[in-house]
Amino acid sequence: MINPKDIHISDFNYRLPDERIAKYPLAERDSSKLLIYNKGVVSEDHFASLPKYLPQGALMVMNNTRVIRARLHFQKSTGAVIEVFCMEPSFPAEYQENFVHTGSVEWFCMIGNLKRWKDGVLMREIDVKGQTLCLTAERLEADSGNGTNHRVRFAWNDPSVSFSEVLEAVGELPIPPYLNRETEESDLRTYQTVYSKVKGSVAAPTAGLHFTPAVLEAVDAAGIERDEVTLHVGAGTFKPVKSDTMGGHDMHSEYIVVSRATIGRLLSHGGHAIAVGTTSVRTLESLYYIGCKIVHNPNIAEEKLHVGQWEPYDHVETVDTLSALQAVADWMDANDQKALHTTTQIIIVPGYSYHIVRMMITNFHQPQSTLLLLVSAFVGGNWRTIYDYALAHDFRFLSYGDSSLLIP
Repeated sequence: MINPKDIHISDFNYRLPDERIAKYPLAERDSSKLLIYNKGVVSEDHFASLPKYLPQGALMVMNNTRVIRARLHFQKSTGAVIEVFCMEPSFPAEYQENFVHTGSVEWFCMIGNLKRWKDGVLMREIDVKGQTLCLTAERLEADSGNGTNHRVRFAWNDPSVSFSEVLEAVGELPIPPYLNRETEESDLRTYQTVYSKVKGSVAAPTAGLHFTPAVLEAVDAAGIERDEVTLHVGAGTFKPVKSDTMGGHDMHSEYIVVSRATIGRLLSHGGHAIAVGTTSVRTLESLYYIGCKIVHNPNIAEEKLHVGQWEPYDHVETVDTLSALQAVADWMDANDQKALHTTTQIIIVPGYSYHIVRMMITNFHQPQSTLLLLVSAFVGGNWRTIYDYALAHDFRFLSYGDSSLLIP
């Protein structure tokens, strides 16, 4: 078997005409097309019919993250416009604590037009709750872990206003760069899942965009249990693979939250789940490796539970899935943790063995992307069959496009 680090990204290329990229969603979310890949056989239906393809008694896991208005624009006295794109909280470091913090916060940010902001404090007037405030941005330092991110302190002159209210007042919702258009008012609604709850993402978990309240009710009526995890999607999800082989690609790290109750439900379902979207896949599969860490070191500190990029491939694990999940449950009970908070950098490429995810709902991904490699690993390398069918049968691609149900 080929070393995962030696995989050539060029082997995962296909021609995607621009007209096949959905620039806008359909008027009705659940009227999108659904490709069904069932053990090598491909067919199609509409997303509203999804529940009939799912096994009764299964557990479906969805990512409940909510996209934030992460882009802020400042204009210097010279006329230069600086874009400050909030990526990850620095202080307070916990997302929800940061959003309710008042007066000032710090974030790691990507900065557009950086060469025009060498020093000094940016400022702009903003209107929040009927009053005019002064919002400032001060660049503190580059993030030593990622040269593209800089630590920025935001401050505003009203201690009763939270950072969440600041973002709601002046932030712009980021949409994927490949849409090649500005964010529109409609995106504020359509680029969120109907079950989004926990603020923190800078990109939507797009497989979930197809769900409507009616589809969710049909899922419940079909006897399929639902649960939620949180993975805050970073802009790294759009980061292209620039190296020839995967060994030269640095996977982005993302913040995840999984409740103790969710671990219990996974255990009661034999450690298996249907994952809605690649973000749910990465969260669920990371749980296995977190469990392995705990099996090997039951007293491990929470900050050591981070799953590294190549961890799944560095050594052969002999821990079975249920034992790994039980270890997570026992660790959480011993540490009186109602929820697990950690980060994952896991990269899933051909050669990876799935531990928890048994069925996957996902959209159609960009050529030569890490998400396409994740799909290939799930379907035993048979991704071209799926994508050739989608291209030949008028499926719409990427974030606002159609979706697929993959059953390997």
